[in-house]
Amino acid sequence: AALIRGAVTFVGTGISWAEKSHRAEALDHTQAAIEHGKLGHANVLVEHATAALQHAEAAEKAKANPHTAAAIKELKGAVEHGKAGHADVATKAAEGALTHLKAVK
Repeated sequence: AALIRGAVTFVGTGISWAEKSHRAEALDHTQAAIEHGKLGHANVLVEHATAALQHAEAAEKAKANPHTAAAIKELKGAVEHGKAGHADVATKAAEGALTHLKAVK
């Protein structure tokens, strides 16, 4: 009964479990991408930004949100610049994505 009550309470917030889970994963990977980018690790930034992108896209599919869409755009830029070895530019893009992911309600 408590499990069902918790599920009803959570569903009542308007955010699905899948959306929240994917958003949380996207946040975690984006933060890791930023940390590695600041250290100049472009290749590791790309790995985390790619994972963040996959989770952000899944969250967007679960429930469209303009901030998630903007984060996806920024993460794509982070991946592109990271693959080019531009850790500094990729980090800035990842930071933009993080701002948008945090703004999702």
